[in-house]
Parts: sequence; structure tokens; C-alpha cells
Amino acid sequence: LYRWPSRCLRTQLFGMKTLPSQGLTNMCPDTIRSFNEIPGHWKNGVANLYTFWRLNGFRNLHRIMLHNFNTYGPIYREKIGYYESVNIINPEDAAILFRAEGHYPRRLRVEPWNAYRDYRNHKYGVLLKDGEDWKANRVILNKEVISPKVLENFVPLLDEVGQDFVARVHKKILRSGQNKWTTDLSYELFKYALESVSSVLYGERLGLLLDYIDPRAQHFINCISLMFKTTTPMLYIPPSLLRLLGSRVWKQHVEAWDGIFSQADHCIQNIYRRMRQEAGMDRNYPGVLASLLLLDKLSIEDIKASVTELMAGGVDTTSITLLWTLYELARHPDLQEELRAEIIAARASAQGDMLQMLKRVPLVRGAVKETLRLYPVGVSLQRYITEDIVIQNYHIPAGTLVQLGLYAMGRDHRIFPWPEQYMPSRWLGSEGHYFRSLSFGFGPRQCLGRRIAEAEMQIFLIHMLENFRIEKQRQVEVRSTFDLILMPEKPILLTLRPLHKTGVRWCSGLDRVLLSGGSGV
Repeated sequence: LYRWPSRCLRTQLFGMKTLPSQGLTNMCPDTIRSFNEIPGHWKNGVANLYTFWRLNGFRNLHRIMLHNFNTYGPIYREKIGYYESVNIINPEDAAILFRAEGHYPRRLRVEPWNAYRDYRNHKYGVLLKDGEDWKANRVILNKEVISPKVLENFVPLLDEVGQDFVARVHKKILRSGQNKWTTDLSYELFKYALESVSSVLYGERLGLLLDYIDPRAQHFINCISLMFKTTTPMLYIPPSLLRLLGSRVWKQHVEAWDGIFSQADHCIQNIYRRMRQEAGMDRNYPGVLASLLLLDKLSIEDIKASVTELMAGGVDTTSITLLWTLYELARHPDLQEELRAEIIAARASAQGDMLQMLKRVPLVRGAVKETLRLYPVGVSLQRYITEDIVIQNYHIPAGTLVQLGLYAMGRDHRIFPWPEQYMPSRWLGSEGHYFRSLSFGFGPRQCLGRRIAEAEMQIFLIHMLENFRIEKQRQVEVRSTFDLILMPEKPILLTLRPLHKTGVRWCSGLDRVLLSGGSGV
């Protein structure tokens, strides 16, 4: 393992609730080293891109970053093609980074997504915006999407989808005739996540948990999948060049986004129709998109852009995290029983109120955090710094792209004792966690859909662990691969066994359909 150089001033962050002060004036000038002295491989971006390609770096980005930290220490500089960055791993260095992000934090752009919007003359949403325009939109969206009070709007919608998913699994088990269902759940979880986020954002169900899926909904699924599939190949090759060459991947990317925006237009039309029909009537929560339209503080195009980005960023990210969590719980049956006991106790004390239950399941929350430690959706967190800073005694000038290695941090024994062990209990309590759980980002540019995603995943685990025992094939270990997000390298086969013969735990109103052999689930 690497040796990390000592520093003139090492701020002890842990136990503090504010970020440490930093800057050139706080360091010892005679020990500050220049930007060009930062170790790494940054002198020949073209040669590095070739090496990166030869090592299949697009798929192994997380392992390459981990290797580089082990080689160079807690900070290194690299240039791959035209991308240049400084990479850090320490939580206390992350604190310095976030202090230098400025009033309008900027991160690495998803160039293919920007290129599509420029090509079709669509507005950027808050995921892709920067500067004052981003800030103005983000302040309005925060109140409707990420403030703690909005959970009471989201939870009933997500709870309903969770119950329907459980009913669907029970039906699969019933059809198998073996009192179990063994399958790769990735596609089912993808549909669950898309159904959940559509319910919250658009205020309508797509029917993805039914046996028969409407052709429009199936086309939407296909477009989401194609959009992700075509994004990765364009991350290191300028999309403008691919567009000029008329490449197939560019054409498919445009086709995918066209379908996604078409769905958003369809939902907006449905919302206006419902608003006319329900004028003067008491309504349930209509979804984020309708709430923003009624608020009338953003243009329709701004709303459509941001809600579409929220939807696109909230499907694979949550479904893959849930798949990894089920995989780890299947590997740790005793831990699975601990979570199940916590859930049963929470339901009893909350009298079935899901919003209250979410406040009573710290180990379930810890399981999601632990999954994201080992398998972060994004392997790094990026910021362009707005002022000169010093990290690890190296001067880093303003304007530099600095990346925090989330995957590498999660696997480092100096930061997490026994890093290879899946231990949700390490997240219980509040001490010593500062800048260690950053999968949703930090500060004003943290993930806008965080509340939706956290509630969606916790509710899913509550319903699944109440109803099923999760098992895996013995001696089968699954590694990760990077494909825009961190994914399993091969299919994860899980076996779901019902805990209750009568299905009393999944009484969502669909039990009558299931027990009568109907096809409504």
C-alpha cells in the first residue's frame, strides 16, 4: 500500500460541524509544492488515452483510480485525451474542495446530453445548467423536490408501487409452482424504479408492473435503455465529431432522447387535461411536474427539461443500487434477519404508517449507505474550483477540475475499517461520518432527486424483507464494471422465497387479483 506524505497543516475535521478554513494563507509557504509537482501521468494526454483504451479503462475506471491512489498516494494528477483533473481521496481534503466550489458549483459535463439539447434546441435542466440560471432554477426546485417536508407527498406514491412490486413477485412464485422464484432481477428492478419515479414526477403510473405493458410505456423503457447505452461511447469522443460523421451511436442517442422528451410532452398534456377536469375539486398530490406548473415560477420548457433529467438520472441509479443491496443481503443471511426484525418492530410501533416507519429503520438506511460505499453509482465526485487551494501541500490553481474518488475512498482501510466487509451498522450514530457518505453529492449541487431515491430504496427494502427471504447461489461472487454507472459485471441470480403462505404482509388491494389467478399484476 502507498505511503501518504505528511502535511504542514492537517485539519482534523472529525467531530466538527463546519468546514475547516483553508487557503494559501493557512499553509506553511516553504512546504507548498507547485501544481506541476503533483505526482501522476498528465504530460501526454493522447498517449494516456491509448493506454486507457488498451486497459479497457472505460469499463475499469474505478479500479484504475484505486490503482493510481495506491501508486501515487492521496493525490494525483492525470490527463486522458483532453480531460485533465486532480484526484483526491481523503474526507478532509474533500472539505477543502467543497469550500472552493464557489456560489455556482460546476462539475464535469455529460457532453452527449448537452450535445443533444443543443442539436434539438432544448433548454438545459438543472443537471446541465451552470451559473446564475442554474441557481435561480435550483432554488425553486429545491422546495418542491429535496426539502424534507416533501417526503409526505412522495411516500404514499412510492409505497403503492412497492406493494405492487411485492404482489408481482408473489404471483411469479405462485406461477413457478416451486414456492420460490430464481431470476436476474435487474430488468424487474429497472421497471420498478421507472414506475416509481414516473409516479412521483409525472403523477401517473405507467403500468410497468403489469403482465401486459402498454406499447407507449414499452417504447419509453426502450428509449431510457438506449439513452444510457449510447452515452458511454461518446464520453471520450466529442459528440460534435460523431454528429459530423453521421455515426450510428449519435443517431441512436438522438432517437432515444426524442422518445424521452416525447413522453414528457405527453405527460404535460395529461396533466393539463386532469387540471381542467378536476378544477375546484380536492386533489391528491399530483406529482412534481404538475406542482411546478401550478406554482408558475418556471417556464414550461425549464420545467420539462429539469423533470426529464430527474427521471433520466433516477432509474438505473436506484435499480442497480437495490440490486447490489439484495446481493449483499443474500450473502449475509444473519444481517438480513436483523433488518427484518427492525422492520417488523418499526411497523408495529408506527402502526403501519410508512412515513413514520422510515424514521424507525436506521439499519435499513445504513444498508443503503453501505451499498453506496462499496458500489457508488458514480465512481467520483467532481468540482471545478473557483479559487486557488492547497491540498496535501500541493498548490492547485483556480479553474482546475478536482475529482474525489468515491469508490477508492470506500475501499480504503484508513477511512473505513474492514472496508471489504458489508457492515450497515458502521453508519449508526452520527460520529465520524463527515464527508464519508457522498454518493448523492454535497452542498447546493447535491443530487436533486436525493429524497425521492432514498425513500424509494428504503420503502422497497421494507416491503421485500417483510415478504421474502433472499438467497443467492453459493460460491458465486460478482465483480463490478463501469458503464456510465457502476454495474454488476455479470447477471446476479437471486432466489426469493415467501415468508408467509397467506401473503398477509402484502395487502395492497392486489391480493384478491393474485389469489384469483388474475393477470392484473
